[in-house]
Amino acid sequence: MTNISISQIGFLSPGNYAPENPLDGLEKTLSLLQYGEALGFASAWVRQRHLEPGISSAAAFLAAATQRTSRIELGTAVIPIGYENPYRLAEDLSTVDVLSRGRLNVGLSAGKPPHLDLIGPLAFDGDWSAYDFSHQRVLRFQENLRSNLLGDDDTVIKTPFGAKRPRLQPHAKGLADRLWYGGGSLRSASWAGSHGFNLLIGNVTTGEETDAFFVAQARQLALYRSSGGEGKRVALGRVIVPLDGADAATRRRYRDYAAGRFERTLTPQGERRTLYAADLVGSADEILERLFADPILPHVSELRLELPYEFEEDEYRQILEDFVRLIAPELGWNGALSLKPAPIDIETGPVRRPVRGR
Repeated sequence: MTNISISQIGFLSPGNYAPENPLDGLEKTLSLLQYGEALGFASAWVRQRHLEPGISSAAAFLAAATQRTSRIELGTAVIPIGYENPYRLAEDLSTVDVLSRGRLNVGLSAGKPPHLDLIGPLAFDGDWSAYDFSHQRVLRFQENLRSNLLGDDDTVIKTPFGAKRPRLQPHAKGLADRLWYGGGSLRSASWAGSHGFNLLIGNVTTGEETDAFFVAQARQLALYRSSGGEGKRVALGRVIVPLDGADAATRRRYRDYAAGRFERTLTPQGERRTLYAADLVGSADEILERLFADPILPHVSELRLELPYEFEEDEYRQILEDFVRLIAPELGWNGALSLKPAPIDIETGPVRRPVRGR
C-alpha cells in the first residue's frame, strides 16, 4: 500500500504558438482546455509570459476560456504582479471570475519581474527602478478584490445608473480567497502560509543550504504549513510525459526532449542556485515507479501535470489521456472533486507500492 492519495488532478498548458500565426495556437490551447475538461481534469492552468510566443495576458485568455468550458477550474500559474496595476488587474480578473461563475484561481508571484530592463521603460512612467515590487503589491491586489466601499461614509459618485457608493466592479465574491502564490524558496513559502494563500509548487525550486531538489522542496512545504498554510490547498506540479499512446517517432521525440533537459538537474543553476526536478518521461509503469518514490507526493492531494513547451496539440491530447487513463487512477484519483488536503508529516517518506503490472 502507499500513502499517496491524489484527489484532484490538473494540468498546466504552455499556450505556445507560432509567432506568425498566434490565433491558431491560442485556439488550439482553448480546445485543449475543453478536452481536459471532458477527460475529467479538475483544473487547467496557464502561465503569463512576456516577450515569448505564449500567453502574455492570462486574464484575456481565460476570459475566452470561460466561454468554452463549464466545469473545470481555470487558473494562472503564475502572473508576475510586478508589471501589473493591482487595481486594474483586480477589475480584469474579477470580470473573468464572474464570467466563469466562480471557477477562477489566481496564482501570483512578487519580486522584480523578468526582462525588466526591456519592459520596464515601456510599462512604467518615470523612474520605474524605484517601484515597489514586493509582496505588498500582492496584498494590495487582494484587498482590491474584496471590493470594499471607497471614500468615507458620505462618498457618492454620479453614474448613468444614478448615484452610487463607489467600489470595484464587478465584485467577484470569494475570489480573494482563491489566491495562490508560486512558491520556490523558504521566504516565499513562509509568506504564503502566513498570509493565507494557497501554494503552487512545481519542478523548479531554489537550493538553500542543499543541492538536493526534494530536500529543498520538502523544507519549503513544511515551512509553509507551519507558517499558517495548514488546511490550505497545495498543488504540486511535475512534468509528466507518458509514452504509452504515442507512436515510435513521437516516443523518440519525447525521450530526446527529456535528455536535452537532464543536465540541468545535476547541479544548482545560476546565482540563485535554481534546482530542477527531472522530467518524468516513460511508460505509465516507469512513471508510476518514479512518482511512488517522489517524497513530496504523499503530502499533497492535488497534482498538476505540467505540459512541455513546443509540442503539438495531438501530442498534448495523448499525454493528457494517457495520464488520466493509466496514471492518475493508480495515485488514488477516482474522478471525484475533493479539496480536502491530505495529512502532512514531512518526515515520513512514501511507502513503496508495487508498480501496476509488475
